[in-house]
Amino acid sequence: MKRSRPASMLVGLAMFLLLWQVLAWIVHKPILPAPAVVLPLFFRSLPGVLGVHFLASAVRVLCAIAIAVILAVPAGLGLGQFKQVDRIFSPLIAILYPIPKIVLLPVMYILVGITDVSKVLLIALILFFQVLVVVRDEAAALHPELILSVRSLGAGRKALFRYVYLPASLPAVLTSIRVSVGTAIAVLFIAEQSLTQYGLGYYIVVETYQVLRYPEMYAGILAMSLLGVLLYLAIEAVERRVNRHLYSEEG
Repeated sequence: MKRSRPASMLVGLAMFLLLWQVLAWIVHKPILPAPAVVLPLFFRSLPGVLGVHFLASAVRVLCAIAIAVILAVPAGLGLGQFKQVDRIFSPLIAILYPIPKIVLLPVMYILVGITDVSKVLLIALILFFQVLVVVRDEAAALHPELILSVRSLGAGRKALFRYVYLPASLPAVLTSIRVSVGTAIAVLFIAEQSLTQYGLGYYIVVETYQVLRYPEMYAGILAMSLLGVLLYLAIEAVERRVNRHLYSEEG
C-alpha cells in the first residue's frame, strides 16, 4: 500500500533520528551529541538567536529566487520564441551554464561590495541559469500546430507569450527551482561563513564550530536543513497545484 506524503516524511524523519542516535552511540564523543541533546536545544533556540539567523538566511534565499525567476522566465521565453536570438546566445549560455558559480563569490564582493546584495546575487545567478535553460527548452519544444491554432484566432506575440508560452513553461520553472533548492542552500551556507554577522552559515561555522560548541552547531545544521525542506515543500505544493492533473491519482 502506498504511503501518503506526510506519512513517508514521518517515516524518513524517524529513520534519520534512529541513524543519528546509533552513530552517536558508536562515536560516543562530544563531537557527535545525541538527538536527545540537540533537539531540545534546537527548539529552545529557534524562537531566539537561532531564529534570527534562520530569518536572515531565509530572506536572502527568497530574494534570490524572486530575482532569478523575474529575470530568467522572460529571457527564456524570448529565446524560445526567437530562434535567431537563441542561436546568437546559445554558445555563451553553453559556456556559462556549467561553471560552478560559487567561484564567483570574490568577484561579487569586488563588484558589488561585501554586503547581503552580493550573496543574494550569487544565489540568484545560479538559479537564473537553471530556470533560463529549462524555460528556453520548454518554449522551443511547443508544438507548432498549437501556436498556429492560437495565431489563427488573431493572437499576437504578447497573447502567445501570456496564454501559450508562459502556462506551458510554468511547470518546468517550478521543477527547476525545486531541484535547485539544495544547491542554493549550499551556496548560501558558504557565502554566509564570513564577512557577515547574521545567517545560518555564520552561526554554524563562526559562532559554534570554531568555538567547539558542538550541540549548538548541530542545532544550526538542523535549522539550515529545515530551511531547505520548507522551501522544497513550498515549491512542490505550488507545483502540485499547477500540475493538479498529474497528481490526481496519488494516494
